[in-house]
Amino acid sequence: AQGKTPVYISLNSEFSGIIGIADVVKSSSIAAIKTLEDNNIDTVMLSGDNNRTVKAIAESVGIKNYYADVMPQDKSKIINKIKAEQGTTIMVGDGINDAPALAIADVGIAIGAGTDIAIESADVVLVRSDLQNVATAIDLSHSTIRNIKQNLFWAFFYNILAIPIATGLFYNSFGLTLNPMIAAFAMSFSSVFVVGNALRLRYFKAQKVNTKQKENQIFSVNIQKLQNIETNKNNKGESIMKKVVKIEGMSCGHCSARVEKALNALANVSASVDLAKKQATVEGDASNELITKTITDAGYEVVGIE
Repeated sequence: AQGKTPVYISLNSEFSGIIGIADVVKSSSIAAIKTLEDNNIDTVMLSGDNNRTVKAIAESVGIKNYYADVMPQDKSKIINKIKAEQGTTIMVGDGINDAPALAIADVGIAIGAGTDIAIESADVVLVRSDLQNVATAIDLSHSTIRNIKQNLFWAFFYNILAIPIATGLFYNSFGLTLNPMIAAFAMSFSSVFVVGNALRLRYFKAQKVNTKQKENQIFSVNIQKLQNIETNKNNKGESIMKKVVKIEGMSCGHCSARVEKALNALANVSASVDLAKKQATVEGDASNELITKTITDAGYEVVGIE
């Protein structure tokens, strides 16, 4: 019910325990779904996983419609069904199983860290593995189309107004003429205007979403539960451990400072981050799960804990 995959452990053919394995949902994914929904874009989740897991993940990120136990060929059928019922469809995926659906959707968006076949099948490739960039790509496409329409309007308006004068159409009636040099300058100015307007796209800025605020709202309860668990463990006399956490995604002092601040905000934890070694040293009674969630919520990836 929590979206975890159970792994049963046996010793000497006897049941000994269960390990629960689950993908960590990025807070940016929750913000991305919220942004898409706010822009009147319906989201649907397609997954080959079991219904319980898919339902738990869909509910955690705010997706109302989902399909579970979906085979690769079925994803294509569902995409065709959605296209027929609702119109233009965007498919986002990163795996081999997503390739057919990516190819058949109106727009296929592949995650840059995904498989080669998914990237080849897609129309758009996101450099970062962040679903918030899906909303950014849609906003950028809208800005591009709007810019094209502006250029077409001004180009037609300018030429419709200037060409009759340049050809002498109003000479007999109004005595209007256009010096060839001025006409050449005007034509060049028209091109410069259109190019200049197009270059405004260089200053396109992605829609800012206060993901930190959303993180606090969504994860505060879970973080508090984990902290309570750790406090209870400590009260029982369990030893405080020192851990070295390997982190991907930190590229500057601001990144390391953000991770260090997030870790030190945990109860009974003291942490320091080494940017050069891409690692954090954590002293305290925090579990690996709590440390991983805290760093992931800060926007970075944990690749190992020693």
